[in-house]
Amino acid sequence: MNHHDRHQGRQRLAPGRLSPGDVLRVGAAGLRARPTRVILSALGIAIGIATMIAVIGISSSSREQLLRQLDKLGTNLLTVAPGQTMFGENAKLPTTALAMVQRIRPVRTAAATGAVEATIRRNNHIPDAVTGGIAVQAASTDLLTALEGGVAKGTWLNDATARQPTVVLGAKAAERLGLTRTGVQVWMGGRWFTVIGILGPMPLAPEIERSALVGFPAAQELLGFDGYATTIYERSSDESVESVREVLARTVNPENPEEVAVSRPSDALAAKAAAAGAFTNLLLGLGAVALLVGGVGVANTMVISVLERRKEIGLRRSLGATRGQVRIQFLSESLLLSALGGVVGSMLGALATTGYALSRNWPPVVPPWALGGAIGATLLIGTLAGLYPAMRAARLSPTVALATT
Repeated sequence: MNHHDRHQGRQRLAPGRLSPGDVLRVGAAGLRARPTRVILSALGIAIGIATMIAVIGISSSSREQLLRQLDKLGTNLLTVAPGQTMFGENAKLPTTALAMVQRIRPVRTAAATGAVEATIRRNNHIPDAVTGGIAVQAASTDLLTALEGGVAKGTWLNDATARQPTVVLGAKAAERLGLTRTGVQVWMGGRWFTVIGILGPMPLAPEIERSALVGFPAAQELLGFDGYATTIYERSSDESVESVREVLARTVNPENPEEVAVSRPSDALAAKAAAAGAFTNLLLGLGAVALLVGGVGVANTMVISVLERRKEIGLRRSLGATRGQVRIQFLSESLLLSALGGVVGSMLGALATTGYALSRNWPPVVPPWALGGAIGATLLIGTLAGLYPAMRAARLSPTVALATT
């Protein structure tokens, strides 16, 4: 045999190449042979991925809801409250504080409340100590405008009712008193007051939700209120909020501006939005553990598959399949198994997010990067889980594999 014939012989013995389509078909055939085990292994991956998607999706939906709420409520509300004196005592806002704030040019509206040392109860038989956590406060008539709040039932205080023994309840205060309608009487400061209104929710002023509000004149005449405002609420245009914030303390108390505390209620909501993912890392860790367990399940399935299919591997090898082709076959099976779990898990996670968000009236948000990351994670898990079984299958000697009973 000359050199040319020997060269042709070597060419004829060259292994056939597997196209990507062939690899997929061979991998799918291997999985179809044992459906129960495949479903259970894929389920392990799916649970891990679904957990991770749901955790990211629900925290993203919560954050989006808070940000939308911020947009609706506005970030232009500032509050002014008394701070502390140099000697650590509680300071007081000057009696002219509200009028001074109203004079600042960019200020659109300003209103005040003052803490009243009285309790509110359903009737005069309930002990004084039982307050139900409800604060009694004097309120100026433009408070609702400044807070952009609404009355759920009844009416708000006006110049006439602010002088009468009438009271408007915050949403939480009404709930704690067990009141759902107006026109009823409550016991305050040793006398009866008529409930003329119940307010709606006030996310930027939760303290108002837990308060019973009476007019400044009625509070002074009937409840012994000293007339000093304890909180001033102010709204200005969005672009002038910072400049107003800078001058508020000096305007309210020119002599001792350091005794005035200025805050922005929307900052608390913004911080809440930023902290919406505080527990996300913990839950993501749990999702990662579930994903790891799923990966171990896939690896276990593939190792058992190699042990069960030694004859098939031996036959393929004796028919000319190379070690590389056997390795690719088992790796492709592992990747397909993980990808199946990943796709199912992503769908379950997205469904769980949507269902939970809609049940809470939140906008459902599933970040695209989370879905992309989930698929990437499954492929990585699939590669790692299939690497050892694939190498083990490729190392099997054809003669030994065929001789196995």
